[in-house]
Amino acid sequence: MNTVDPIRDIEEIKKMKSCLLNFSYRDYLVFLLGINTGLRISDLLNLKVADVKNKNQIIIREKKTGKEKKFTLNDAVREEIDKFIESKSGDEFVFQSRRNKANPLDRVRTYLMLNKAAEEAGLKIRIGTHTLRKTFGYHLYQKTKDVALLQYLFNHSSPSVTLRYIGINQNVADEVMKGFNL
Repeated sequence: MNTVDPIRDIEEIKKMKSCLLNFSYRDYLVFLLGINTGLRISDLLNLKVADVKNKNQIIIREKKTGKEKKFTLNDAVREEIDKFIESKSGDEFVFQSRRNKANPLDRVRTYLMLNKAAEEAGLKIRIGTHTLRKTFGYHLYQKTKDVALLQYLFNHSSPSVTLRYIGINQNVADEVMKGFNL
């Protein structure tokens, strides 16, 4: 099984946002919401307008675990979502398929879109839909150093699983080895 990486560099995140905004506002917003919430792609793509309209805290039932999950949107993301869903009805998917508006954007289409943007942005890492969740985790960890919080948010069984998931263990080992010389 191939693993994907978080986007560690803020400049690369900005490049991705720019590329995705050139594709469509929907594609940009999928990326923005993913890297700011850490939701699994299956939960992100299945959000309905009623789930997010006029709400700062969103409550969903996770598809993978069946557990209820609450998450808060920051003001910047909240404003972007409000603009995007302004004329949509509550029963519509936030991220509709262009082919069939009764369906959400497809996971495979999202994967292809993210990879196309990464290529155009010149990213040299392994990209996939899980990159959004890992990017969220990596940057939240860098900001807070709170592995227990991330473990809780990701519903992981141990701190070591969380650190491995966001690539911190490998990062730390790489940095240590760069400076190691006998």
